[in-house]
Amino acid sequence: MTAELRTERRDSTLVLTFSDPASRNALAPQALTAAVEALNVAEADATVRAVVLVGEGAHFSAGSDLQRLANDAEIRPGDAAAHQLHALRSFVEALRAHPNPVIAAVEGAATAAGFSLALACDLIVAAEDARFTMSQGQAGLSPDGGGSWLLAHALPRALALQLLWLGEPVSARELQAWGLVNRVTDSGQALAEATRLARQLASRAPNVLAATKELVNQARGLALNEHLNAEGIHFADTLSHIKGAETLPKKRGPRSR
Repeated sequence: MTAELRTERRDSTLVLTFSDPASRNALAPQALTAAVEALNVAEADATVRAVVLVGEGAHFSAGSDLQRLANDAEIRPGDAAAHQLHALRSFVEALRAHPNPVIAAVEGAATAAGFSLALACDLIVAAEDARFTMSQGQAGLSPDGGGSWLLAHALPRALALQLLWLGEPVSARELQAWGLVNRVTDSGQALAEATRLARQLASRAPNVLAATKELVNQARGLALNEHLNAEGIHFADTLSHIKGAETLPKKRGPRSR
């Protein structure tokens, strides 16, 4: 079966599903490219207020499709790897830049670049028995999918290196204790909980969610005074939206006779 991306609307939430259970949803370039396109379409659709990323079946994703890279007779290994890395990079960048909240719903294994994709989302909901592994080193490879950057920004240096060097599976509860997983659910309930969380976020003002995400994304690269300036710009903009709403004529109820 060829890896593919399935899209589904659940009210104001767009669910993106990597669909290739036989390979534990290994990430093929065509599915990653389709995911970028789906995010672009969602950004232009005001009725989409949140996005949930999930893998079909028992697992989230096994990461980059190494079997394909090794066996693709039509593409030289270097070209195949470049194509894979470009597609993966484009999707990671799209996840970080997308203005709506993006939530990973993780069941089973999130391995290598699959782990990286979960980290690239804004929030992670994981099943109790989910396992996260940065396994590239065990295959003689360095990290991909931005995993080293994301872990280095989220964890102390020693913990980031532990995950990347040793490649040992880490539980959802451990990652929750480290501040990487937001909610832990019973097995089989990650998607349901992620969509509930998406509905909760959809009740917030979308411009505020987008502004807050942009501020957090930029925070580590800015000096405090620069960040305060950016906060001031966003605060003034969101305040203008509130004042604009307050000046709109209010609907009157029916007059009593």
